[in-house]
Amino acid sequence: MRDFLRRVLGSGLVSGAVALSAFGPGTAAAADVRVAVAANFLAPLKQLGDAWEALTGNRIVVSSGPSGALYAQIVNGAPFDLFFSADIERPQDLERAGLAEEGTRFTYAVGVLALWSPKEGSVPPEGPVPDPDTVRFLAIADPGTAPYGAAARQILEKAGVWERMSRDRKLVVGTSIGQTYSHVASGAAPLGFVALSQILDPQSGTVRGSFWLPPAQDYTPIRQQAVLLRSAAAPEVARAFLAWVHTDAGARAIIRSYGYETE
Repeated sequence: MRDFLRRVLGSGLVSGAVALSAFGPGTAAAADVRVAVAANFLAPLKQLGDAWEALTGNRIVVSSGPSGALYAQIVNGAPFDLFFSADIERPQDLERAGLAEEGTRFTYAVGVLALWSPKEGSVPPEGPVPDPDTVRFLAIADPGTAPYGAAARQILEKAGVWERMSRDRKLVVGTSIGQTYSHVASGAAPLGFVALSQILDPQSGTVRGSFWLPPAQDYTPIRQQAVLLRSAAAPEVARAFLAWVHTDAGARAIIRSYGYETE
């Protein structure tokens, strides 16, 4: 787990001189790009948006929430240009429904699940899953709508404690991974499964409190995909932003600095 952090953070990934040379001013006419982004990726997208605006003059306007809720808004006609989902399925579904441009979908990040407590020493760095006899409450995102919640359920099922924790009402279920983080940070639950990106300081590479990274092979990879929507009001600018996020070394460094992997 610590090796993972060293690997993604060890090269001084983000500094004041992020290399953005491939996309300069004049890439497209100045325009706002409206982005629907999964809650777990809000902070890195804001930083990406700031870098993009400094580079091109085009502003990224962000709306954040659970991927399932954002998907429903898009299906119902919400005016977004881009969708940064926390999964693969919803961007695929938008393609099938004719609501997204084919050939624009790609994996922008692979999420990492973390069991976290803001209290030092509460979570052993090597695990394991909390014992239902000793944990008071455990926060997770809704497995039905949030990919990180589905991953947390897989970890609990593999440990053989899912049914018991559900039966004994030990689970504090958030509507999104953002709400789940809030449950733990506020003390409503002493610990919970969150996204590593929510607890990792991208500048220092440190985590406040204590945490454990479950083995990646124990849950379905959280591949997060983005896609250009056919409702885009500024499709060329939105397409250019997608291309920059996908290919630019500086943009990918920003993503990795938050504890994600890139493909």
